[in-house]
Amino acid sequence: MSGDTLSDVLRAVRLRGAVFYYIDGSSPWVAEAPPAREIIPAIMPGVEHMIEYHGVIEGSCWGAIVDEPPIHLAERDVILFPQGDPHVMSSAPGLRPPPSANKKEVYYAPRPPQLPYALSLRGAELSTARLDGGGRDRTTIVCGFLGLDARPFNPLLAALPRVLHVPGATLGSDSWVASFLRMAVAESNKRRPGGEAVLERMSEMLFVEVVRRYVETLPEGQTGWLAGMRDPAVGRALALLHERPDAPWTLERLSSDAAMSRSTLHDRFVHFIGQPPMQYLAQWRMQVAAKLLRDTKAKIIEVALGVGCESEAAFSRAFKRATGVAPSAWRVGQRSTGP
Repeated sequence: MSGDTLSDVLRAVRLRGAVFYYIDGSSPWVAEAPPAREIIPAIMPGVEHMIEYHGVIEGSCWGAIVDEPPIHLAERDVILFPQGDPHVMSSAPGLRPPPSANKKEVYYAPRPPQLPYALSLRGAELSTARLDGGGRDRTTIVCGFLGLDARPFNPLLAALPRVLHVPGATLGSDSWVASFLRMAVAESNKRRPGGEAVLERMSEMLFVEVVRRYVETLPEGQTGWLAGMRDPAVGRALALLHERPDAPWTLERLSSDAAMSRSTLHDRFVHFIGQPPMQYLAQWRMQVAAKLLRDTKAKIIEVALGVGCESEAAFSRAFKRATGVAPSAWRVGQRSTGP
């Protein structure tokens, strides 16, 4: 697996995190999250896509996409919902809030002086948790969010499942994730200066750690972008394309630099990634260009040359095909709606 390739993608798609709240639940309790797109304005205004995650600090619970089989979560487990599906966290499988519950209420509540929120799910304190709590079984969960770009090309997001569950045992004794989850609660209680910034950066690190551990558990024969990074041949090719997107790549040159035949590279790349290397490169170049347009003052021709296009006109056509708008319009739109 090429760690640099993963890092390249995470930088290009502007991964950024936020710890929003932690839950202290006394059974029975339930909390339901609406689709991520409906609460982005309240949590991470300006982001294109948002992933919600939950980490169990103490006790156990269940997590599931709405109307799908639940997954049991034990202490130190982490669960993510990468595609933004509505989901339920509860003390027992099958629990749902009453139909009259306002599932967005907690996300639009007045912001505390310093994040994260601290929520106690007991009885009717929250409209998302109208159950008679007070049982002996207690669970503490940290809940947070990760924002990232989905356009024009995010191969990582497309490769992630709807539910990503990483057990604490998979994270291993050498993982710092459990310490991070406890720190989120400590920061919520102590409200020390800089606490929000610390938790934001650690949320991003948590995501990277979970993805890396997930890749390590992929079964043999698995395909997709993450499995392709793990494959020695395809991983080398991806690393080369990401390292030098402006190079005048051809299939012949790429196969030579990756030390394999053209046919082998083409076949293995299509098997794992689902498209030929040069098609992948064209899409990745547009993502790199989008980042340059958004984050720099480079002229359009400079951006075009920076991603391997021979002319501004050719670049503008390719960029418009990928995004639906011209590069200059993209730049204006991104800066006016940025986070």
